[in-house]
Amino acid sequence: QVQLVESGGGLVQAGDSLRLSCAASGRPSARLAMGWFRQGPGKERHFVAAISWTGTYYADSVKGRFTISRDNAKNTVYLQMNSLKPEDPAVYFCAASLRQGVTISEAASYDYWGEGTQVTVSS
Repeated sequence: QVQLVESGGGLVQAGDSLRLSCAASGRPSARLAMGWFRQGPGKERHFVAAISWTGTYYADSVKGRFTISRDNAKNTVYLQMNSLKPEDPAVYFCAASLRQGVTISEAASYDYWGEGTQVTVSS
């Protein structure tokens, strides 16, 4: 069993930065593929970024602005979000996958989810 707890969300202005954290417990995060997804009101959950043993991956909408990283010693994955835009607000979810060879941008590839953290951007 893996528990994921997100933090770092909040209200910022367009152009500002935020860093989200996802603390994992129950299994070393270094052995997991970790992803970030976001879901706006009334919308589907969309892939944002992921990190695995094969590298880092980003949605086109966040490439060059967001960076995913992990600190294995702290069992934590981060999402650094720069140049936030009015289209970025959502609940951001952290997810973990125990499986290999999956499509890392698909929510169905993940086995565990956090409860999410809200990101709000004012223009």
